[in-house]
Amino acid sequence: MSTSSETEVAADATTRRRPQVPTRSGGFGNWLSQFDRKVTPYIYISPFFLLFGLIGLFPLAYTLYVSLFDWDLLKGKGDFVGFGNFREVLNSDLFLNSIGNTIWIFLMSSIPQVIVALILAAILDQNLRGKSFWRMGVLLPYVVAPVAVALIFSSVFNEADGLANNLLNLIGIGDQAWKHDRVESWFAIASMVNWRWTGYNALILLAAMQAVPRDMYESAAIDGAGWARRFTSITIPSIRPTVIFVIITSTIGGLQIFAEPRLFDVSNAGGIGGADRQFQTTVLFLWEMAFFRRDFGQAAAVAWLLFLLILLFGLVNFFLSRAIATSGSTSRAARRAAKKQKYLAKEAAK
Repeated sequence: MSTSSETEVAADATTRRRPQVPTRSGGFGNWLSQFDRKVTPYIYISPFFLLFGLIGLFPLAYTLYVSLFDWDLLKGKGDFVGFGNFREVLNSDLFLNSIGNTIWIFLMSSIPQVIVALILAAILDQNLRGKSFWRMGVLLPYVVAPVAVALIFSSVFNEADGLANNLLNLIGIGDQAWKHDRVESWFAIASMVNWRWTGYNALILLAAMQAVPRDMYESAAIDGAGWARRFTSITIPSIRPTVIFVIITSTIGGLQIFAEPRLFDVSNAGGIGGADRQFQTTVLFLWEMAFFRRDFGQAAAVAWLLFLLILLFGLVNFFLSRAIATSGSTSRAARRAAKKQKYLAKEAAK
């Protein structure tokens, strides 16, 4: 028995000292396996990048090319002017007026929109009867065509016999010049945007709220936290990424508003944003420049300036939201550390 054991140990030692020769599979099979592992994932995602390059990057680059020429709608490309179109647009009072209108309408629509959407999502997150009915109900305004929404609200804010002025007259307030006064027209157009998009954003926020663990709410309720306290201390921090997403998408959509001001007073002002352009947005000014004045070069310059403005607002929203999120998480960590130190101090005193 000892002799056989010693023989087996010596054989094992010889086997360990012997260099191992790696086994090689077939050349084509090995190449095909590596190709499938390294290249196939890029093939799967390539349709998105192809479509994005075709309908996203190419129009963007071609618009920049058009903006460098004196380009007429009917005559086509003219002389090369470089950044002359950008200088003319930036020196135009109409462009600066459209930027101001766009920013104010955006602020009057996006800020209330996100706040109301948060509150509405929190209400829909409760144990209501007929939850599916209410959730589908808030989405109905989004389903309505923008043209129909603009025509309905144009009738509501009609200065002669519109619903808005009739309701104001009932409470002793006189008629308002919704289509002629600058601030009042901003409010009317912002109302259209809020009515259409608040329910859509509320459903996005509701989906995020439903992913928050319910035991967190139960623990807070046992500790005596009310509904408002749970909403501000649990719900908002838990869905902060979704809130940031809603804010950024609302910013992009708010700065590109077109259909609402285009159709708000189309019968009287010709759809250019009011007789004095008191509610003409930047996209509406771009449309006027391209199809009324037939100047594609300056219209392309307006498009690029609007793109840079949206990019700027998006970056500001992103960094501001991230700073708020970082400060919030830091403060929570500091509070937890303070509670832990207090607990350890009590234990040491015992």
